[in-house]
Amino acid sequence: MLPTGLKDTQLRESNSQKVHPQPMEEAMNQNPEAMEALISKIFTNISSLKSAYIELQAAHTPYDPDKIQAADKQVISELKNLSELKHFYRENNPKPACVSPQDSRLAAEIQEQQSLLKTYEVMVKKFQSEIQNKDTEIIQLQQQIEEANQKRIKLEKNLKLRGLSAKESEDSGLENGFFCVDLTPDLFTTTVEYAFKAIHDFSKPLINMMKAAGWDLDAAANSIEPNVVYAKRAHKKYAFESHICQRMFVGFQQESFGAKLDNLTANKESFFHQFLALKEMDPLDVLGQSPDSTFGKFCRNKFLLVVHQKMEASFFGNLDQRNYVMGGGHPRTPFYQAFLKLAKSIWLLHRLAFSFDPAVKVFQVKRGSEFSEVYMESMVKNLVMDEGDQKPKVGLMVMPGFWIGGSVIQSRVYLTGMKVAE
Repeated sequence: MLPTGLKDTQLRESNSQKVHPQPMEEAMNQNPEAMEALISKIFTNISSLKSAYIELQAAHTPYDPDKIQAADKQVISELKNLSELKHFYRENNPKPACVSPQDSRLAAEIQEQQSLLKTYEVMVKKFQSEIQNKDTEIIQLQQQIEEANQKRIKLEKNLKLRGLSAKESEDSGLENGFFCVDLTPDLFTTTVEYAFKAIHDFSKPLINMMKAAGWDLDAAANSIEPNVVYAKRAHKKYAFESHICQRMFVGFQQESFGAKLDNLTANKESFFHQFLALKEMDPLDVLGQSPDSTFGKFCRNKFLLVVHQKMEASFFGNLDQRNYVMGGGHPRTPFYQAFLKLAKSIWLLHRLAFSFDPAVKVFQVKRGSEFSEVYMESMVKNLVMDEGDQKPKVGLMVMPGFWIGGSVIQSRVYLTGMKVAE
Protein backbone atom coordinates (compact mmCIF):
# COMPACT_ATOMS: atom_id res chain seq x y z
CA MET A 1 0.00 0.00 0.00
CA LEU A 2 1.23 3.53 -0.84
CA PRO A 3 1.89 6.05 1.88
CA THR A 4 -0.90 8.54 2.36
CA GLY A 5 1.11 11.58 1.15
CA LEU A 6 2.24 9.82 -2.02
CA LYS A 7 -1.35 8.70 -2.72
CA ASP A 8 -2.67 12.29 -2.45
CA THR A 9 0.07 13.49 -4.82
CA GLN A 10 -0.89 10.90 -7.40
CA LEU A 11 -4.56 11.85 -7.14
CA ARG A 12 -3.79 15.51 -7.77
CA GLU A 13 -1.68 14.59 -10.78
CA SER A 14 -4.45 12.38 -12.11
CA ASN A 15 -6.98 15.22 -11.82
CA SER A 16 -4.68 17.65 -13.63
CA GLN A 17 -4.39 15.17 -16.52
CA LYS A 18 -8.28 14.87 -16.75
CA VAL A 19 -8.42 11.10 -16.52
CA HIS A 20 -11.51 9.29 -15.18
CA PRO A 21 -11.77 9.71 -11.42
CA GLN A 22 -12.20 7.00 -8.91
CA PRO A 23 -15.69 5.65 -8.17
CA MET A 24 -18.09 7.65 -5.94
CA GLU A 25 -18.10 5.03 -3.23
CA GLU A 26 -14.31 5.30 -2.87
CA ALA A 27 -14.48 9.11 -2.75
CA MET A 28 -17.19 8.95 -0.10
CA ASN A 29 -15.07 6.50 1.89
CA GLN A 30 -12.17 8.94 1.73
CA ASN A 31 -14.14 11.92 3.00
CA PRO A 32 -17.49 10.74 4.38
CA GLU A 33 -17.85 13.75 6.70
CA ALA A 34 -17.73 16.22 3.79
CA MET A 35 -20.32 14.23 1.84
CA GLU A 36 -22.58 13.97 4.89
CA ALA A 37 -22.30 17.73 5.40
CA LEU A 38 -23.23 18.36 1.75
CA ILE A 39 -26.28 16.13 1.92
CA SER A 40 -27.30 17.77 5.21
CA LYS A 41 -27.05 21.17 3.53
CA ILE A 42 -29.23 19.95 0.66
CA PHE A 43 -31.96 18.71 3.04
CA THR A 44 -31.76 21.92 5.08
CA ASN A 45 -32.00 23.99 1.93
CA ILE A 46 -35.02 22.05 0.70
CA SER A 47 -36.74 22.48 4.08
CA SER A 48 -36.08 26.23 3.93
CA LEU A 49 -37.44 26.30 0.37
CA LYS A 50 -40.64 24.57 1.46
CA SER A 51 -41.00 26.98 4.35
CA ALA A 52 -40.54 29.97 2.05
CA TYR A 53 -43.08 28.54 -0.38
CA ILE A 54 -45.63 28.10 2.41
CA GLU A 55 -45.05 31.72 3.48
CA LEU A 56 -45.60 32.79 -0.13
CA GLN A 57 -48.93 30.96 -0.18
CA ALA A 58 -49.98 32.39 3.17
CA ALA A 59 -49.23 35.93 2.00
CA HIS A 60 -52.09 35.63 -0.51
CA THR A 61 -54.78 35.09 2.12
CA PRO A 62 -55.28 37.78 3.09
CA TYR A 63 -53.54 39.47 0.20
CA ASP A 64 -50.42 41.30 1.45
CA PRO A 65 -48.12 42.68 -1.28
CA ASP A 66 -45.23 43.33 1.13
CA LYS A 67 -45.27 39.81 2.56
CA ILE A 68 -45.60 38.33 -0.94
CA GLN A 69 -42.58 40.25 -2.14
CA ALA A 70 -40.51 39.20 0.89
CA ALA A 71 -41.54 35.54 0.55
CA ASP A 72 -40.83 35.63 -3.18
CA LYS A 73 -37.30 36.90 -2.51
CA GLN A 74 -36.81 34.16 0.07
CA VAL A 75 -37.92 31.45 -2.39
CA ILE A 76 -35.55 32.76 -5.05
CA SER A 77 -32.72 32.93 -2.51
CA GLU A 78 -33.26 29.31 -1.48
CA LEU A 79 -33.39 28.23 -5.11
CA LYS A 80 -30.08 29.95 -5.74
CA ASN A 81 -28.55 28.24 -2.71
CA LEU A 82 -29.74 24.87 -3.95
CA SER A 83 -28.32 25.59 -7.39
CA GLU A 84 -24.96 26.51 -5.88
CA LEU A 85 -24.90 23.23 -3.94
CA LYS A 86 -25.62 21.36 -7.15
CA HIS A 87 -22.74 23.06 -8.97
CA PHE A 88 -20.42 22.53 -6.00
CA TYR A 89 -21.24 18.84 -5.97
CA ARG A 90 -20.71 18.44 -9.71
CA GLU A 91 -17.39 20.28 -9.63
CA ASN A 92 -16.01 18.17 -6.82
CA ASN A 93 -17.60 14.88 -7.84
CA PRO A 94 -17.52 14.40 -11.62
CA LYS A 95 -19.58 11.57 -13.09
CA PRO A 96 -17.65 8.32 -12.46
CA ALA A 97 -16.77 5.85 -15.12
CA CYS A 98 -18.49 3.08 -13.28
CA VAL A 99 -21.67 3.78 -11.36
CA SER A 100 -22.46 1.70 -8.33
CA PRO A 101 -26.03 1.00 -7.11
CA GLN A 102 -25.50 3.48 -4.31
CA ASP A 103 -24.50 6.13 -6.86
CA SER A 104 -27.59 5.37 -8.93
CA ARG A 105 -29.85 5.94 -5.93
CA LEU A 106 -28.16 9.24 -5.17
CA ALA A 107 -28.39 10.32 -8.80
CA ALA A 108 -32.11 9.45 -8.78
CA GLU A 109 -32.63 11.56 -5.67
CA ILE A 110 -30.78 14.45 -7.28
CA GLN A 111 -32.96 14.11 -10.38
CA GLU A 112 -36.05 14.13 -8.16
CA GLN A 113 -34.87 17.31 -6.45
CA GLN A 114 -34.20 18.93 -9.82
CA SER A 115 -37.75 18.10 -10.93
CA LEU A 116 -39.04 19.56 -7.68
CA LEU A 117 -37.04 22.69 -8.33
CA LYS A 118 -38.66 23.05 -11.74
CA THR A 119 -42.05 22.75 -10.06
CA TYR A 120 -41.15 25.48 -7.61
CA GLU A 121 -39.91 27.68 -10.43
CA VAL A 122 -43.25 27.26 -12.22
CA MET A 123 -45.14 28.11 -9.01
CA VAL A 124 -42.96 31.16 -8.45
CA LYS A 125 -43.74 32.41 -11.95
CA LYS A 126 -47.42 31.77 -11.31
CA PHE A 127 -47.35 33.76 -8.08
CA GLN A 128 -45.44 36.55 -9.76
CA SER A 129 -48.18 36.69 -12.39
CA GLU A 130 -50.83 36.79 -9.67
CA ILE A 131 -48.95 39.58 -7.96
CA GLN A 132 -49.00 41.59 -11.18
CA ASN A 133 -52.74 40.98 -11.52
CA LYS A 134 -53.32 42.08 -7.92
CA ASP A 135 -51.26 45.20 -8.54
CA THR A 136 -53.50 45.97 -11.52
CA GLU A 137 -56.60 45.44 -9.34
CA ILE A 138 -55.15 47.75 -6.70
CA ILE A 139 -54.66 50.47 -9.31
CA GLN A 140 -58.24 50.05 -10.50
CA LEU A 141 -59.58 50.19 -6.94
CA GLN A 142 -57.55 53.33 -6.29
CA GLN A 143 -59.14 54.90 -9.36
CA GLN A 144 -62.60 53.92 -8.10
CA ILE A 145 -61.81 55.43 -4.70
CA GLU A 146 -60.72 58.64 -6.40
CA GLU A 147 -63.94 58.74 -8.43
CA ALA A 148 -65.97 58.10 -5.28
CA ASN A 149 -64.17 60.93 -3.48
CA GLN A 150 -64.90 63.28 -6.36
CA LYS A 151 -68.56 62.27 -6.23
CA ARG A 152 -68.59 62.80 -2.47
CA ILE A 153 -67.12 66.28 -2.84
CA LYS A 154 -69.75 67.12 -5.43
CA LEU A 155 -72.56 65.86 -3.19
CA GLU A 156 -71.24 67.83 -0.23
CA LYS A 157 -71.16 70.91 -2.41
CA ASN A 158 -74.76 70.32 -3.48
CA LEU A 159 -75.84 69.93 0.13
CA LYS A 160 -74.36 73.31 0.95
CA LEU A 161 -76.14 75.06 -1.90
CA ARG A 162 -79.25 76.64 -0.48
CA GLY A 163 -81.81 79.00 -1.90
CA LEU A 164 -79.89 79.81 -5.08
CA SER A 165 -81.56 81.89 -7.78
CA ALA A 166 -81.91 80.43 -11.27
CA LYS A 167 -79.00 82.53 -12.53
CA GLU A 168 -76.75 81.56 -9.62
CA SER A 169 -77.53 77.89 -10.16
CA GLU A 170 -76.63 78.21 -13.83
CA ASP A 171 -73.40 80.10 -13.10
CA SER A 172 -72.31 77.54 -10.50
CA GLY A 173 -72.27 74.85 -13.19
CA LEU A 174 -74.72 72.51 -11.48
CA GLU A 175 -75.59 69.57 -13.71
CA ASN A 176 -77.71 67.59 -11.28
CA GLY A 177 -78.02 70.24 -8.58
CA PHE A 178 -81.06 72.10 -7.29
CA PHE A 179 -83.46 74.00 -9.47
CA CYS A 180 -84.91 77.25 -8.27
CA VAL A 181 -88.13 76.24 -6.50
CA ASP A 182 -90.80 78.65 -5.33
CA LEU A 183 -92.39 77.98 -1.97
CA THR A 184 -96.05 77.76 -2.97
CA PRO A 185 -99.13 75.76 -1.91
CA ASP A 186 -98.97 73.98 -5.27
CA LEU A 187 -95.48 72.70 -4.41
CA PHE A 188 -96.81 71.29 -1.13
CA THR A 189 -99.77 69.65 -2.88
CA THR A 190 -97.40 67.99 -5.33
CA THR A 191 -95.22 66.77 -2.46
CA VAL A 192 -98.30 65.32 -0.71
CA GLU A 193 -99.07 63.34 -3.87
CA TYR A 194 -95.48 62.13 -3.97
CA ALA A 195 -95.70 60.94 -0.35
CA PHE A 196 -99.04 59.22 -0.91
CA LYS A 197 -97.67 57.38 -3.95
CA ALA A 198 -94.59 56.31 -1.94
CA ILE A 199 -96.84 54.77 0.74
CA HIS A 200 -98.75 52.88 -1.94
CA ASP A 201 -95.54 51.73 -3.67
CA PHE A 202 -93.98 50.41 -0.46
CA SER A 203 -97.13 48.54 0.51
CA LYS A 204 -96.87 46.40 -2.64
CA PRO A 205 -93.60 44.59 -1.84
CA LEU A 206 -94.67 44.41 1.82
CA ILE A 207 -97.89 42.58 0.93
CA ASN A 208 -96.12 40.35 -1.60
CA MET A 209 -93.54 39.31 0.99
CA MET A 210 -96.30 38.59 3.49
CA LYS A 211 -97.96 36.33 0.90
CA ALA A 212 -94.67 34.58 0.18
CA ALA A 213 -94.09 34.04 3.91
CA GLY A 214 -97.51 32.39 4.28
CA TRP A 215 -99.26 35.14 6.21
CA ASP A 216 -103.03 35.18 6.59
CA LEU A 217 -103.70 38.57 4.99
CA ASP A 218 -107.31 38.67 6.15
CA ALA A 219 -106.24 38.19 9.75
CA ALA A 220 -103.42 40.70 9.35
CA ALA A 221 -105.76 43.35 7.92
CA ASN A 222 -108.24 42.74 10.73
CA SER A 223 -105.48 43.11 13.35
CA ILE A 224 -104.62 46.55 11.96
CA GLU A 225 -108.18 47.84 12.18
CA PRO A 226 -110.80 45.30 13.33
CA ASN A 227 -114.41 45.09 12.17
CA VAL A 228 -113.99 47.08 8.98
CA VAL A 229 -116.49 45.90 6.37
CA TYR A 230 -114.80 45.91 2.96
CA ALA A 231 -116.78 46.12 -0.26
CA LYS A 232 -114.20 43.84 -1.90
CA ARG A 233 -111.55 41.54 -0.48
CA ALA A 234 -108.98 43.38 -2.62
CA HIS A 235 -109.77 46.57 -0.69
CA LYS A 236 -108.00 45.14 2.36
CA LYS A 237 -104.78 46.48 0.85
CA TYR A 238 -105.85 49.87 2.24
CA ALA A 239 -105.44 48.48 5.75
CA PHE A 240 -101.73 47.93 5.12
CA GLU A 241 -101.36 51.37 3.53
CA SER A 242 -103.06 52.83 6.61
CA HIS A 243 -100.66 50.88 8.86
CA ILE A 244 -97.65 52.33 7.03
CA CYS A 245 -99.09 55.85 7.01
CA GLN A 246 -99.98 55.91 10.71
CA ARG A 247 -96.44 55.00 11.75
CA MET A 248 -94.65 57.21 9.26
CA PHE A 249 -96.61 60.28 10.39
CA VAL A 250 -96.03 59.79 14.12
CA GLY A 251 -94.53 63.08 15.38
CA PHE A 252 -95.18 64.93 12.09
CA GLN A 253 -96.80 67.87 13.89
CA GLN A 254 -93.53 68.52 15.79
CA GLU A 255 -90.61 70.46 14.32
CA SER A 256 -88.24 67.75 15.52
CA PHE A 257 -90.44 65.04 13.94
CA GLY A 258 -90.17 63.11 17.21
CA ALA A 259 -86.35 63.01 17.14
CA LYS A 260 -84.46 63.46 20.41
CA LEU A 261 -82.04 66.25 19.52
CA ASP A 262 -80.14 68.57 21.82
CA ASN A 263 -80.06 72.32 21.18
CA LEU A 264 -82.49 72.08 18.26
CA THR A 265 -82.49 75.39 16.39
CA ALA A 266 -84.52 75.67 13.21
CA ASN A 267 -86.25 78.37 11.19
CA LYS A 268 -88.43 78.48 8.10
CA GLU A 269 -85.48 79.08 5.81
CA SER A 270 -83.45 76.18 7.15
CA PHE A 271 -86.38 73.78 6.71
CA PHE A 272 -86.74 74.85 3.07
CA HIS A 273 -82.99 74.52 2.52
CA GLN A 274 -83.15 70.95 3.88
CA PHE A 275 -86.01 70.23 1.50
CA LEU A 276 -83.97 71.49 -1.45
CA ALA A 277 -80.86 69.64 -0.32
CA LEU A 278 -82.56 66.23 -0.42
CA LYS A 279 -85.13 66.75 -3.17
CA GLU A 280 -82.97 65.65 -6.13
CA MET A 281 -80.68 63.21 -4.33
CA ASP A 282 -80.61 59.47 -3.81
CA PRO A 283 -81.31 58.90 -0.09
CA LEU A 284 -78.78 56.06 0.05
CA ASP A 285 -76.03 58.39 -1.20
CA VAL A 286 -76.94 60.90 1.49
CA LEU A 287 -76.88 58.26 4.22
CA GLY A 288 -73.59 56.91 2.90
CA GLN A 289 -72.01 60.28 3.66
CA SER A 290 -73.84 61.02 6.92
CA PRO A 291 -75.36 57.85 8.40
CA ASP A 292 -75.94 59.53 11.78
CA SER A 293 -77.48 62.72 10.43
CA THR A 294 -80.97 63.78 11.49
CA PHE A 295 -82.34 62.20 8.33
CA GLY A 296 -80.35 59.03 9.04
CA LYS A 297 -81.78 58.74 12.55
CA PHE A 298 -85.26 59.38 11.16
CA CYS A 299 -84.90 56.53 8.64
CA ARG A 300 -83.66 54.10 11.28
CA ASN A 301 -86.43 54.94 13.76
CA LYS A 302 -89.21 54.71 11.17
CA PHE A 303 -87.95 51.43 9.71
CA LEU A 304 -87.97 49.79 13.13
CA LEU A 305 -91.44 51.22 13.73
CA VAL A 306 -93.00 50.22 10.39
CA VAL A 307 -91.42 46.77 9.96
CA HIS A 308 -92.03 44.65 13.05
CA GLN A 309 -89.32 42.17 13.98
CA LYS A 310 -91.69 39.21 13.65
CA MET A 311 -92.56 40.39 10.17
CA GLU A 312 -88.90 40.76 9.22
CA ALA A 313 -87.98 37.36 10.66
CA SER A 314 -90.72 35.68 8.61
CA PHE A 315 -89.57 37.50 5.45
CA PHE A 316 -85.85 36.79 5.64
CA GLY A 317 -85.47 34.00 8.18
CA ASN A 318 -83.29 36.17 10.42
CA LEU A 319 -82.96 39.64 11.94
CA ASP A 320 -79.57 40.49 10.43
CA GLN A 321 -80.93 43.52 8.58
CA ARG A 322 -82.75 44.80 11.66
CA ASN A 323 -79.70 44.35 13.86
CA TYR A 324 -77.60 46.21 11.30
CA VAL A 325 -80.05 49.13 11.35
CA MET A 326 -80.19 49.12 15.15
CA GLY A 327 -76.39 49.23 15.17
CA GLY A 328 -76.43 52.51 13.25
CA GLY A 329 -76.07 51.19 9.71
CA HIS A 330 -78.11 51.54 6.54
CA PRO A 331 -78.05 48.26 4.57
CA ARG A 332 -77.99 48.28 0.78
CA THR A 333 -80.65 45.58 0.52
CA PRO A 334 -83.46 46.05 -2.03
CA PHE A 335 -86.08 46.02 0.73
CA TYR A 336 -84.36 48.75 2.76
CA GLN A 337 -83.75 50.83 -0.35
CA ALA A 338 -87.47 50.61 -1.17
CA PHE A 339 -88.20 51.82 2.36
CA LEU A 340 -85.77 54.75 1.95
CA LYS A 341 -87.86 56.07 -0.96
CA LEU A 342 -90.84 56.15 1.38
CA ALA A 343 -88.83 57.73 4.20
CA LYS A 344 -87.48 60.42 1.89
CA SER A 345 -90.98 61.36 0.68
CA ILE A 346 -92.33 61.80 4.23
CA TRP A 347 -89.20 63.65 5.34
CA LEU A 348 -89.49 66.09 2.41
CA LEU A 349 -93.16 66.66 3.21
CA HIS A 350 -92.31 67.49 6.84
CA ARG A 351 -89.45 69.83 5.90
CA LEU A 352 -91.71 71.62 3.44
CA ALA A 353 -94.63 71.83 5.89
CA PHE A 354 -92.48 73.80 8.36
CA SER A 355 -91.07 76.02 5.60
CA PHE A 356 -94.36 77.94 5.43
CA ASP A 357 -95.32 80.78 7.74
CA PRO A 358 -97.47 79.79 9.45
CA ALA A 359 -96.49 76.12 9.25
CA VAL A 360 -98.79 73.67 7.52
CA LYS A 361 -101.01 71.81 9.98
CA VAL A 362 -101.75 68.10 9.66
CA PHE A 363 -105.08 66.60 10.71
CA GLN A 364 -106.18 63.00 11.02
CA VAL A 365 -109.60 61.41 10.76
CA LYS A 366 -110.72 58.93 13.40
CA ARG A 367 -112.44 55.69 12.60
CA GLY A 368 -116.22 55.97 12.81
CA SER A 369 -116.27 59.65 11.82
CA GLU A 370 -118.99 60.69 9.39
CA PHE A 371 -117.73 61.20 5.88
CA SER A 372 -117.26 64.87 4.91
CA GLU A 373 -116.64 65.85 1.30
CA VAL A 374 -114.94 69.01 2.53
CA TYR A 375 -112.26 67.33 4.60
CA MET A 376 -112.18 63.82 3.17
CA GLU A 377 -111.76 61.99 -0.12
CA SER A 378 -112.90 58.41 -0.56
CA MET A 379 -110.26 55.97 -1.77
CA VAL A 380 -112.90 54.14 -3.81
CA LYS A 381 -115.15 56.35 -5.92
CA ASN A 382 -117.92 53.96 -6.88
CA LEU A 383 -119.09 52.98 -3.41
CA VAL A 384 -122.74 53.44 -2.46
CA MET A 385 -124.80 52.79 0.66
CA ASP A 386 -127.75 50.53 1.05
CA GLU A 387 -131.08 52.31 1.17
CA GLY A 388 -132.05 53.37 4.65
CA ASP A 389 -128.46 53.36 5.97
CA GLN A 390 -127.04 56.36 7.76
CA LYS A 391 -124.27 58.56 6.41
CA PRO A 392 -121.05 56.80 5.33
CA LYS A 393 -118.57 56.17 8.11
CA VAL A 394 -114.79 56.14 8.01
CA GLY A 395 -113.28 52.70 8.39
CA LEU A 396 -109.61 53.60 7.70
CA MET A 397 -107.62 56.78 7.28
CA VAL A 398 -105.14 56.01 4.49
CA MET A 399 -103.58 59.49 4.29
CA PRO A 400 -103.97 62.47 6.65
CA GLY A 401 -105.19 65.88 5.52
CA PHE A 402 -103.51 69.30 5.76
CA TRP A 403 -104.41 72.92 6.39
CA ILE A 404 -102.21 75.23 4.37
CA GLY A 405 -103.08 78.88 4.79
CA GLY A 406 -106.82 79.12 4.23
CA SER A 407 -106.99 75.97 2.09
CA VAL A 408 -107.61 72.31 2.88
CA ILE A 409 -105.91 69.30 1.37
CA GLN A 410 -108.37 66.47 1.96
CA SER A 411 -107.50 63.38 3.92
CA ARG A 412 -107.97 60.07 2.13
CA VAL A 413 -110.18 57.50 3.78
CA TYR A 414 -111.77 54.12 3.18
CA LEU A 415 -115.47 53.95 4.00
CA THR A 416 -116.78 50.92 5.86
CA GLY A 417 -120.05 49.09 5.23
CA MET A 418 -120.38 50.24 1.64
CA LYS A 419 -120.95 48.28 -1.55
CA VAL A 420 -119.68 48.73 -5.10
CA ALA A 421 -122.13 50.48 -7.41
CA GLU A 422 -123.37 48.29 -10.24
